[in-house]
Amino acid sequence: MVRPLLFCTALALAVSPITLLAAQNDGVTWLTIGQLQQRMDAGKLTSKSLVQSDITRIRRIDQSGPTLRAVLELNPDASKIASALDAKRTSSHGPLYGIPVLLKDNIDTGDRTLTTAGSLALMGAPAPEDAALVMRLRKAGAVILGKTNLSEWADFRSAHASSGWTGRGGQTRNPYALDRNPCGSSSGSAVAVAAGLVPVAVGTETDGSIICPASMNGIVGIKPTLGLVSRAGIIPISHNQDTAGPMARTVTDAAILLTAMAGSDSHDPATADADKHATDYTRFLDPNGLRGKRIGVVRELAGNEPNADRVLNDAIAAMKAQGAIIVDPVTLPHLAELGDPEMTVMLYDFKHDLNAYLANRPRLQVKTLADLIAFNQREADREMTWFGQDLFEQAESKGPLTDKAYTDALAKAKQLSGPQGIDAALQANHLDALLAPSWGPAYMTDLVLGDHIVSGNPTIGGASQPAAVAGYPSITVPAGWAHGLPVGIVFFGTKWSEPTLISIAYGFEQHTHAWQAPKFLDTVDGKSFAAP
Repeated sequence: MVRPLLFCTALALAVSPITLLAAQNDGVTWLTIGQLQQRMDAGKLTSKSLVQSDITRIRRIDQSGPTLRAVLELNPDASKIASALDAKRTSSHGPLYGIPVLLKDNIDTGDRTLTTAGSLALMGAPAPEDAALVMRLRKAGAVILGKTNLSEWADFRSAHASSGWTGRGGQTRNPYALDRNPCGSSSGSAVAVAAGLVPVAVGTETDGSIICPASMNGIVGIKPTLGLVSRAGIIPISHNQDTAGPMARTVTDAAILLTAMAGSDSHDPATADADKHATDYTRFLDPNGLRGKRIGVVRELAGNEPNADRVLNDAIAAMKAQGAIIVDPVTLPHLAELGDPEMTVMLYDFKHDLNAYLANRPRLQVKTLADLIAFNQREADREMTWFGQDLFEQAESKGPLTDKAYTDALAKAKQLSGPQGIDAALQANHLDALLAPSWGPAYMTDLVLGDHIVSGNPTIGGASQPAAVAGYPSITVPAGWAHGLPVGIVFFGTKWSEPTLISIAYGFEQHTHAWQAPKFLDTVDGKSFAAP
C-alpha cells in the first residue's frame, strides 16, 4: 500500500449466514506453526490433511459464507506437493516443512497459478519461474497454497481508490466487521491469516502495505530492511522502497517465516549484504525482551485518532511494567518533508521498474506501462468502474532515472528519513526503537469515495512512512481494541535492527496477549455470520 498511503473499498453486500457446521473450528484453524509441527511429528496430522483443511475453510469462509474475497486462486498442485512432503518427512525437518503459505498476487510463482497484481491485463499466462523468496520457501518445505487478493497494482494505479479492491478479485473484506476495510495493499494476505484460512502469508510493502493491513486485521506484520529479502520476481512499484515481508498471528510465526525468506540473491543487488545480517530470528524471541530497552514515543505520529491513542497509552503502561524505559515524547525530524520527494521517486521508479519487470513476462500481451494504460481504457467497464489510473498516467509522463528532479528527490527522501530522521532520533535519545500507533481501527469500505486514508487526513493516521522511505525495518503487533476492531502499535528502528524489534515485539506480545479471533460480524456490534 502506498497511497499515503492507502486504499479502501466500500461494499454493502447482502450476505447469507452460513451454517455453524460449515464454519465450525476444525481443530487446526488457530494453531501456530509450532503446534502444527507437534501434531505432525506425533502422527496426528499430515501436511496433506492440513492443506485440505485450509482449502475447505477457504471455500466455506472466503468463497461463500462471509465471502471475504481474500484468496484469488488456489494452487491446484498443493495437495500433491503436501503428500510428497509427508512421504519425505524426517525428524530433522525445519519449522516450515509442510506448512501452507499464501502469497500476495504480485509475487511470481513458476507453477500453474497466475501472478497479476489483481489486474485483468496480466491474466494471460503464469510467470516463467518462482520469485527468489518463493524458491527459499519451497526449499524450506513450505507448501505454496495460492495467491491472495490485494489493492490492484499494490494501490499504485489511482490516488482515489479502495484498499483491497482488484478488477480480478473484487473487494476484500475485514473479518472483524465485514463492512470495514482490510486496508492495503497486502489486504488478502492479512485477512487470510486473520480469518484462519492459513497459518502465515507473505505480503509486500512500499509504504504501509504490510503494516496497515496487519494492524487493521489484528495480526503481526514485519516490513524488513530494504535488501534483507530479495525482490526478484515481484511486481514492483519502487526499487528504493519495495520489500516483501511475513504476516502471521504471532511474532514467533512471523520470525519463522522471515528466517526462511531472508538472504542475498544475485538477481537483486540490494541484497548484497543480506547474508551478513540474515539469521534465525527465532533466537530473539525473549519473553523479557522489553526489559531495559529504551523506546521512544513519536507523538507526532499519534494524535490522529483517539482509539489509537488510548491503545498506545495502554501499551506504554504495559511496557513500563515489564521494565522498558520509555522516552516520551521523541521528536522525529523532517516528518513533514517526506511526502513530496517520496511520491516523485515512486512515480519515476514505477515506470522504470514495471517496464523492466514486464520485459521478463514475454507471454503477456502488455509490454509496458503505456500498454497497461491503453488496456484499462479499453476495459474501462471492468477495470475502471470504481477508480481511474491517474498514478499510472503521472508515472508514464516521467523521464529517465537520470533526471535531476528524480535524483534530487531520491537523495532528499533517503537523507531526511534515515540519517537525519530515524537515526538522528535514535542517537539523540540513546534509543533501541521508536514507537507509534500503527493506524487507527478499520474504517468503512467505500467504493464511491475511496479510502479514508489520504495525505493530510486527520482522522486515521498512520506511522509507516519514515521507515518505508528510509528502507528501515518495522513491526506491527496487536495491542488493543476499539468497538470490536483491532488496533496495533508499530516499533521501528535503524537498518538491520530486526533482531531488536522482534525481541521487543515478542516481549510485548507475551505480556499483553491482545490477539482475538474474528467473529465475522456484518457490522460493528452486528450479527455474526460465522463461528470462529
